[in-house]
Amino acid sequence: QLQASGGGLVQAGGTLRLSCKASGFSFADHGIGWFRQAPGMEREGVSYISPSEGIGYHADSVKGRFTISRDYAKNTVYLQMNSLKPEDTAVYYCAASVGYIGDNPAGYKYWGPGTQVTVSS
Repeated sequence: QLQASGGGLVQAGGTLRLSCKASGFSFADHGIGWFRQAPGMEREGVSYISPSEGIGYHADSVKGRFTISRDYAKNTVYLQMNSLKPEDTAVYYCAASVGYIGDNPAGYKYWGPGTQVTVSS
């Protein structure tokens, strides 16, 4: 089970930190990805982190602004979002995978309900 939290309304240039709490599976064996979906748009991969090494990857659209990290003691992955832009507005989802890290949603086995992020201009 995955539970995302931390979304909200923020002005452009502001910051938010999303959390993804995992339970019911071996956290250290799963890669975690953050995806987002804006109204009328397809789900888009944002950031991903490898299982045991904790190496993070980011889409070009968020590189330099977003940072993904994981806390193995808390079974939680974080997405620190800085310098937010109105185009970052979307519902953000976290997902867990075994053996895959990337931007294809089909590669992820577990999904949590999303959290809304709204960036006003």
